[in-house]
Amino acid sequence: MSTKRKLLVALGVFLLVIGGFALYLFRGTPAEKTLDQLSGRDPQLVEPKPEKIPSVGIAKPVGWKASEAPVAAPGLAVSRFAEGLDHPRVMLTLPNGDVLVSEADAPPANTGGGIKGWIMKMMMQQAGANKGSPDTLVLLRDADGDGKAEGKFALRQGNGLASPSGLAWRNDTLYVANHDAVLAFPYKLGETTLGATPKKLMDLPAAGNHWMRNLLLSNDGERLYVAVGSASNIAENGLEIEKGRAAIWELNLKSGYPRQFAQGLRNPNGMDFNPASGELWTVVNERDQLGPDLVPDYLTNVPVGAHYGWPWVYYKTHDDDRVKSAPPEFFDDYVRKPEYALGAHVAPLGLVFVRGGEKLGSNFANGAVIARHGSWNRKPISGYDVVFVKFDANGNPQGLPISLLSGFLVTGKKETRGRPTWVSFARDGALLVSDDTGGIIWRVLSPTAAPAGPIKPVVTARMPPQRDLKGDPNAQYSAGFRPDEKVRQ
Repeated sequence: MSTKRKLLVALGVFLLVIGGFALYLFRGTPAEKTLDQLSGRDPQLVEPKPEKIPSVGIAKPVGWKASEAPVAAPGLAVSRFAEGLDHPRVMLTLPNGDVLVSEADAPPANTGGGIKGWIMKMMMQQAGANKGSPDTLVLLRDADGDGKAEGKFALRQGNGLASPSGLAWRNDTLYVANHDAVLAFPYKLGETTLGATPKKLMDLPAAGNHWMRNLLLSNDGERLYVAVGSASNIAENGLEIEKGRAAIWELNLKSGYPRQFAQGLRNPNGMDFNPASGELWTVVNERDQLGPDLVPDYLTNVPVGAHYGWPWVYYKTHDDDRVKSAPPEFFDDYVRKPEYALGAHVAPLGLVFVRGGEKLGSNFANGAVIARHGSWNRKPISGYDVVFVKFDANGNPQGLPISLLSGFLVTGKKETRGRPTWVSFARDGALLVSDDTGGIIWRVLSPTAAPAGPIKPVVTARMPPQRDLKGDPNAQYSAGFRPDEKVRQ
C-alpha cells in the first residue's frame, strides 16, 4: 500500500472516530420523565445513568425580532424595559427606582485546558456564552414612568471590574461581586458614574466552572451574604480547589470577618429572604452526568450551618458513587434535603420573593419568582423560562412551578430567542427579567391588578420558662409505673 493510500485510510478512520464521537455527543440520552415529575416537594428520583461524556442538547441563540416578545401568563402583559445591552445578568432595583445591571460573562480561560476544556468552550459559545466579558455596570432610568428606560448610563466599565455579577446597595455604598472578590464603592443614589476606587472587602475563590458570585444584604444592613459556586461538577479535580466554594458566606460588615454560612450547595445563585419566615432562601444548580432526569435543581431555605450534600450526596439519602474522596465524619447525620425541586438541568439563576406592592395579580401574590436559564445537557431542552412557586401562609412552597414567562425557545427547533437570567421588581411593582443572550430587560405586569398585599410574617409563640416545680418532681417520672416496675440502679 502506498504512503498516500495509508494516509487516506488513516484520515478516514480518524474522521469515522470523530464522527462517531460527535454522534454520541449530540444524540445523548433522551429524558424519560417530565419536568413536572421532577419538580415540587416530592420529586421522582430515578436510577442514575452515569455518563463519562455529557449528553449535549444546546439551543442556539437567534435573537428577538422587533415584533417578538416572550409569552406571559394569562392576565399579564410583557414589554421591553431596555434593549441593546451586552450580556445583561444580575439586576438591582435601587430605592429611587433606578435599575443597575451587570453586563458580564465568564472570565478568560474559565473552562480549563485540554480537550475537555476545548469542548466545554465550544459548547458554551454555541449557547451564547464564553465570548468575552463586557465587565460593565449599567444604570437604567425610567424618569417619565412610562415603563421604558429612556436613560442608559455606563456607570463603570472595566477599571477593576472582572466578570461582575452580584449587586447590593445600602447607605451610599454599592457592593459588587467580581468572580474573585467583593468590592465596596461609594455611591449616592442618582449618580450616573462610579469613578471612585473601591475597597476590597473579601477575596473569593476565582473563576471555576461556576463563576457568578451573588450578593444579598441582611435586612439590618449589617451582614452581606455571598454565593460561591463550585469549580467542577463533582470535585473531580480534587477537594483542594473547592475550598471556600459550593457555599454561601456571611460577611460581617462591621468587623470585616467572614464565616461560611452554609455549604454543600453545588452552584447557589439567586438569594432572597422569605418574607413570611425571615429565612434565607436560594436556588441551586445540582450536578450533571447522571442522566437527563438527575439531579433536579432546587429551591431551598438555608439555615446557618446547613450542608446540602455536594459532592458526596444529593437529596439527603442518595450517594454519588463517582466521588472518590471520603465525606466528613458523621456526614449522613446532618445533610439536609432540599425543600423544593425545580426540574433537572433547568439551571435556575434569579430568585425574588413577592413581599407586597407587586402588580402580577392574585395568581402570583404569595411566592417566589425564578428565572430558569435553561439546559445544555438534556433532551428535550428544559428551562428557558420564568416560573412562579406558590407559598402558603406559613412560608412553605406548594404545588408545581407555574409558568409566568415562556416563549424563549423556538418551537420545533433547537433555537432560543433569549435566556432568562435574573429577576427583580421595579419600584412600580412590575417584574423585570434580564435576558442575557437577547440583550433585553423584559417588563411584566398585570395592567388591571391592584398591588399585592404585604406578606404576613409567621410568628410562633415560645414555650414559657418553667420557673417553679409543681408538686413532687419525682412523681413526674414515676407516674404510670408500679413500684416493682421501676428500673433498678
